[in-house]
Amino acid sequence: MADNLKFREDGTFTIVQLTDLHIGGDKDNEADLRTLALVRAVLVEEKPDLIVYTGDLISSYGAADPLASFRRAIAPAVESGLPWAHVFGNHDAEETVTREELMAAALKHSACYSQAGPEELSGVGNYTLTIQGTQSGNSAAILYFLDSGAMAPDSIGGYAWIQADQIHWYKQQSLALRERSDAILPGLAFFHIPLPEYNDVWKVGKVSGIKNEDVCCPKLNSGLFAAMAEMGDVMGTFVGHDHDNDFCGTLHEIRLCFGRVTGYNTYGGLPRGARVIRLQEGERSFETWQRLEDGSILR
Repeated sequence: MADNLKFREDGTFTIVQLTDLHIGGDKDNEADLRTLALVRAVLVEEKPDLIVYTGDLISSYGAADPLASFRRAIAPAVESGLPWAHVFGNHDAEETVTREELMAAALKHSACYSQAGPEELSGVGNYTLTIQGTQSGNSAAILYFLDSGAMAPDSIGGYAWIQADQIHWYKQQSLALRERSDAILPGLAFFHIPLPEYNDVWKVGKVSGIKNEDVCCPKLNSGLFAAMAEMGDVMGTFVGHDHDNDFCGTLHEIRLCFGRVTGYNTYGGLPRGARVIRLQEGERSFETWQRLEDGSILR
């Protein structure tokens, strides 16, 4: 895979975020077929420069062949020929398949920009992608991808958190890019489980969108948000996990956004769809909207 993500001639770069597809073990499942049809329709409408899956591509528990489920989940991206990347959620590798096996299946595809990441780090799929400028060919923006894990130890309970070694790695990557570029490049971060600050932003930040369930964040705050605020590059974070939340809010100059649940074969009352993110080269800001199942746009 060549790292050739690049802003368009008009200075834009568009990402479609798909989340929580929950493709199951039955290839003829009507809900799953509807999910994949929705993804194909969104990709035709939005024509993104990059597709990002933010976890729970599959519901692996009880699936006879979770690798086959995973291949079905990524099929629309593969068929499109567009660049795509992913992070794992808490349901992708629950029983008879590992993150390593799923990542190996993803990496067989030439348009897959995902990376397994450093073996010594917690999780699988901690990596960065840079977007090149239209004229200079130099890096103009950075995308961070982090594995937010699955479940916390029983002694604590609830969901896992992004570990200290991953946060240290993020800061190293950010510093190295700053030194190479002689600038703080605008960045976005993608992972599955929301940070505790998603609770905070709903209470005190500037928020738009829907909160129809509790934010299912970890019980411990491992400090990723503080690290991003200190480094000054990440403008927005994009997660999934909570199917009945779709809000975006700004806290300490970082926008914390939920994707729009994409899969029909799972819980949640929100209309299915995808979140779209558009960067503009040279600007420390982004537009975002949701493309819903009926083709409408929600801003």
